Amino acid sequence: MENNVFEQIAKRYDTEERIELAKIIVKEVRTELQNSKSSSLIDYGSGTGLIGLELSDLVDSILLVDSSKQMLEVAEAKISQKEITNSTVLYSDFTQGTPDLKADIVLMSLVLLHIPDTKKILQELFNVLNDEGKLVVIDFDKNHKINHPKVHNGFSHEELKKTLSEVGFKSIKITTFYHGNHIFMNQDASMFISSSIK
Repeated sequence: MENNVFEQIAKRYDTEERIELAKIIVKEVRTELQNSKSSSLIDYGSGTGLIGLELSDLVDSILLVDSSKQMLEVAEAKISQKEITNSTVLYSDFTQGTPDLKADIVLMSLVLLHIPDTKKILQELFNVLNDEGKLVVIDFDKNHKINHPKVHNGFSHEELKKTLSEVGFKSIKITTFYHGNHIFMNQDASMFISSSIK
């Protein structure tokens, strides 16, 4: 993943629009994770923690993983400001090799579209999950108005289901939960939540 762009925007990443979108995503993820009390969660591609840190009351521990040091610095500042005791950060890019980690839940919100080899990252996340662990992916539905050399133009539910089951996931659910204006590269778009069990 091309880091430099995220390094450059880290300090000003939390725009009003991103915060609003994060609230919508957090609401959906909280519903999905409401029965996850004694769980460990990895927020992969966490950025500044806009999503992950809002879930800290739902689980035992949260690890924010990102390949941008600057994003994680912003996240660390939030952790100390809000005195969140169960959240830590890890600078890592699982597409370059995955550290020896285990978690009950892996969350990936608006990250998959930035990763060229989606099957490889889903395989890495599958390996990180404990047995019966859950992978929650939030991303954009396939959008033919988007054309960018470094970003997938969203995902079709069928293709994603196929890839997830090839990786080894079971009971895969994918639902579109939000339609918004100018939320994906300035285009109107819809977001889905996918939940899969290892």
